[in-house]
Amino acid sequence: MSLSFDTFPTSFGPFSVAVDRTGAVAAAAFGGLDRLRSRVTADTFVADPGHTREAREQLLAYFAGTRRNFTLRLAPQGTVFQQRVWAALRAIPTGETRTYGELATELGSPRSARAVGRANATNPICVIVPCHRVIGADGSLTGFAFGEDLKRRLLELERPSAVACA
Repeated sequence: MSLSFDTFPTSFGPFSVAVDRTGAVAAAAFGGLDRLRSRVTADTFVADPGHTREAREQLLAYFAGTRRNFTLRLAPQGTVFQQRVWAALRAIPTGETRTYGELATELGSPRSARAVGRANATNPICVIVPCHRVIGADGSLTGFAFGEDLKRRLLELERPSAVACA
């Protein structure tokens, strides 16, 4: 599989997005191409800002605080369980958080908080699939691949009073 990608500056640092031939987002990460490669399996990555334009524009609007939700098609690679967890992440409203245990309960497996945490950690499409909205049972900002400070900043950006429009 070949993916088109682009890396662009944001107020949160460099961000990269990769899309498949249909334009569906396959991976997204803070950092450059190496970060994308660690999140998704692909034969080749081709720099193609034209093919990633829609994703880049929506992400830039999100980082600017003028977009709350994404309308992008997604194509994450993962197991059936991972796909269920990632769908549950997408259902967490902007400006809200859930604990790993709450997500496990929502998925009908209240004892699977650790498995939910592992699936959350392997999410290949950060921000768009909002793994940063999951927190520890004690309210701590644990488990974000890009660091606690960045997670805090994303959650602050999503506070209802911080977003200018939908």
